[in-house]
Amino acid sequence: MCGAEGETIAGERQALDCIGNASYQGAQWAVIPVERLDESFFRLTTRVAGDIIQKFVQYRVGVVVLGDISRHTAASAALRDFVRECNRGRQTWFLADAGELRERLAGPGAGASTATGAGTGA
Repeated sequence: MCGAEGETIAGERQALDCIGNASYQGAQWAVIPVERLDESFFRLTTRVAGDIIQKFVQYRVGVVVLGDISRHTAASAALRDFVRECNRGRQTWFLADAGELRERLAGPGAGASTATGAGTGA
């Protein structure tokens, strides 16, 4: 898992760094603490979230945003809907804590996935 401190993930370059690190470690998932994401990620009109998540999809690496995003979802119905849809899938999850991540990885249909905090400063 990425440490909460380190380079802010604000765009495609940092996403590619995470993807490269996850691939190097043989991980199927990259776990990014919410503190590492630039505030623009949570404003869907900026397209930052879409650009970042698209890179993970292209390289077939799952991404988990780990931590409390309630202040962001409380302020944006669109973000709430986006998070709900992501959490229904098998590519991008927004989870509150490591326990919830363990449950999702062990759950039905998850397979024997491995997760890592593949990012700079991990």
